[in-house]
Amino acid sequence: MLISGACLLFSTTALAGKEDFKLPIKVDSKSQFVDGKRKTSVFKEDVQVRQGSLSIDADEVRVSAENGKGKEIFIAIGKPAVYSQTMDDGSKITAKAGEIRYEVESRTLELNGSAELHQDTSMVRGEKISFNLEKEQLIAGGDESDGRVTTVFQTDDKN
Repeated sequence: MLISGACLLFSTTALAGKEDFKLPIKVDSKSQFVDGKRKTSVFKEDVQVRQGSLSIDADEVRVSAENGKGKEIFIAIGKPAVYSQTMDDGSKITAKAGEIRYEVESRTLELNGSAELHQDTSMVRGEKISFNLEKEQLIAGGDESDGRVTTVFQTDDKN
């Protein structure tokens, strides 16, 4: 797996919306299945996960709460699944992938399958991206065929 220098993408002053993590997580969908014994839920069709400005939209979301309150794991599946969040400085981060795994306790996202993450005018693309929402640090890896990660830094157009 390649490690990208894409950490340079993100401003150290633009912290993730810290207040978002203090808010409850709301899930809306057209259908839902709950297994109380296993502490799992499956939400299907037009699923929307919201926690303050944190937003995940997907075709299906699986939630595991077996580790207790505040330690839930959300796995969003879509074509693609889409994440967005407004940072404390007002900037916005967006991402998309075939699968987005959000771990509440560690405040991390794992993007798998044609993953792409944008902030301001910069972008990183790879088969897999791990992103710490609080620290805004990421590790990106390419796919098995070429093993490449692409990072694009947009410059000011002064023309």
